[in-house]
Amino acid sequence: MVVLNPLSIVTRSALHLRDVGPATVNELSRSLEVSRTSVETAVTALSDSSTIIDSPVRAGVGAGRPARRYSFHSAAGTVVGLDIGVASVRVVLADLAGLVVAQHSYPGVAAHDDGAAKLAAVIDDVRRSLASSSIPASHVRAIGVSLPGIVDDSGRVTTSVVIPEWSGVDIGAQLRQAFGCPVAVDNGVRLAAVAEHHLGVAQLVDDVIYLSVGNRIAMGLILGGLPRRGIHNAAGDIGRLAFRGLDTETGQITWRTAPTAAEVFGAARAGDPEAQRELDAFIDELAHGIATLIMTVDPAMIVIGGGLSAAHEQLLDPLRTALPRHLGLPFQVPLAEARLGADAAAHGALVHAFQRHSGQIYRIDDMPVPPITPLPHDSAASAASPDSPEESK
Repeated sequence: MVVLNPLSIVTRSALHLRDVGPATVNELSRSLEVSRTSVETAVTALSDSSTIIDSPVRAGVGAGRPARRYSFHSAAGTVVGLDIGVASVRVVLADLAGLVVAQHSYPGVAAHDDGAAKLAAVIDDVRRSLASSSIPASHVRAIGVSLPGIVDDSGRVTTSVVIPEWSGVDIGAQLRQAFGCPVAVDNGVRLAAVAEHHLGVAQLVDDVIYLSVGNRIAMGLILGGLPRRGIHNAAGDIGRLAFRGLDTETGQITWRTAPTAAEVFGAARAGDPEAQRELDAFIDELAHGIATLIMTVDPAMIVIGGGLSAAHEQLLDPLRTALPRHLGLPFQVPLAEARLGADAAAHGALVHAFQRHSGQIYRIDDMPVPPITPLPHDSAASAASPDSPEESK
């Protein structure tokens, strides 16, 4: 029997208890294929740091005292996923095992006049969410933040056309100061892609193009199982360039036959020939842009999220038909509707916090991201609309 590095056994023991369930020292020893002595040492270290706690023992069938069982102490801390948009702010609270324990939505930052007021409102939203679940701010181990714009590795907003007041502002530092914990910040569409890869429709698919299609078109990339940021943190910010007819500065979609996408789709459903022609032209252009991206990245899957993704008969089905005409290749790339809807970026922010600050969250080295378990909800009720907050990313 090979005895591994003690730190490695500590991590593996914690991981087993977190993701598999309670166990005795003997059960851990068998599962991890390490010596009982090594597991005892790991369990002592984990107990001393309050990472694990005693679990109710099983009733034994033989004589003697039942073996002591241990459980991962998932309630020892809280991780926050925060999605900041113009139309809404979403806050997701999870325990250390990745189980979402509460989820809240608030009015977006558009209601506030300046950058400082916008940030103060977001901070208040997080505090209200914690208070409603009787979680003290000191219990928060890390915060992940999704926001619209290009964000550098430290959490500073390089530029944002959606919240221009935050361009050049270190949002990560501001939130660290407010909550006294590590903060990880990234672009909202990129984190929506992360969520779909980690717990959504693109699980087990390591090369994914995620397109948010609604008020705007924006893209997130997962390559080799990891979000692609690029040297200037701008990878994926291509919607305004790859799709002709959009606002070249914001990526905003402009409609000719009605003011909004919802009205254009509604008119087309009602038999308006002009609206249907505009919709057909939009789908054809969308297919052309997606074909360009496919030939650039060669992904295993295209995921369509955002407010228009739920329009199967009017968007996704005709898009699947149009795409092969633009590609002209002997293979097809699956095109799927995003599973998480408008909740994607908040859950992606949660994953981002676990990825970036695992050591501070678990106080153990090299703990991987837990399987995130969202609150159960009616997927139809949570589906985004054409004016979804996700489109303000």
